[in-house]
Amino acid sequence: MRGHSYGKLFEGQAHVYKLIFSFLTSMCLKWATELDIPTIIHKHGKPITLPHLLTALNLPPSKTWVVPRFMRFLVHNGLFAIVRVRDDDNRGEEEEKEAYALTPASELLVEGTNNHSLSPVLKSTLNVMVGATLRMGEWVRREERSVVETALGFSFWDLIHSNPEVMSAFNEAMACDSQMVNLALRDCNSVFEGIDSVVDVGGGNGATGKIISEAFPEMKFIVFDLPPVVADLRGSGNLSYVGGDMFQSIPQADAVLLKWVLHNWNDEDCIKILKNCKKSISEKGKVIIIDTVINNEQLEEDEMTSLKLLFDINMAATLGAKERSEKEWKQLFVEAGFNNYKIFPMFGFRSLIEVHP
Repeated sequence: MRGHSYGKLFEGQAHVYKLIFSFLTSMCLKWATELDIPTIIHKHGKPITLPHLLTALNLPPSKTWVVPRFMRFLVHNGLFAIVRVRDDDNRGEEEEKEAYALTPASELLVEGTNNHSLSPVLKSTLNVMVGATLRMGEWVRREERSVVETALGFSFWDLIHSNPEVMSAFNEAMACDSQMVNLALRDCNSVFEGIDSVVDVGGGNGATGKIISEAFPEMKFIVFDLPPVVADLRGSGNLSYVGGDMFQSIPQADAVLLKWVLHNWNDEDCIKILKNCKKSISEKGKVIIIDTVINNEQLEEDEMTSLKLLFDINMAATLGAKERSEKEWKQLFVEAGFNNYKIFPMFGFRSLIEVHP
């Protein structure tokens, strides 16, 4: 403690406490979605006062005191907002009261009417990872590739492919994410100009494929994933499904799309995938990657950098993989035999990367 003023020590104490209890942020987010609060506010049609919210929640009287405490915390963290509204009181007179309103964040958690809902991502992630991450200290002392293997005895992919319910939740989460990507793909016409065929490697149930194939009806679009993933899926028009293993070979096409795939794998595996991509395309073809690029912290907002670094920890713990800086991406491309690449930061915390032979 020598050399530090008491003020600095107390600042340090507060910072450590904040990190210790930060897990409660995720749990409060889970609490709000389990009680369906974003959807309740959405269906209310306007900001909702606390009494109206409590009526909709229909909780035991002994637990109603908890709601304003949790909501205050979630308002502070940007999930909801507090606004002033005119509300009818019990005497039939209007008075101004505080009410909870949706924010862009909580709008992404509304169930049923929102194709961009992140609720499946929340459920899929927390249900698998919360318990597993308690074993992180043990994991780094052992040989397993991921903390999931340390905690469960098998990999994340084994868990998905052996459990239909987990597989369904994962595919739903990825489909919801694809709807978000659609917002930016609408402005990406130039990416697909002059391309007659695309193979979407790791394309899952084809959520992204349907978006792109509908936008470019003259282009042949192949969704490529493991045989069990695409076995019961049927294409239509210019969209088709092909089963296979990207580590063995990839169908021939003008371009290969890798959306949020490479961050699932370590460098050695990524180089294998990229080499197969290179074999799949012509000399004038390209690989289109949608993934995270960790930038120089001085060049982007702190919140965006924090999110990217959180994803990096998540990928390390879940799959023994990682998010990458531009330098690390370049290293992969060079080792896989590619000569040129361009990065376009246009998907929020992710970027579009064009890679050419």
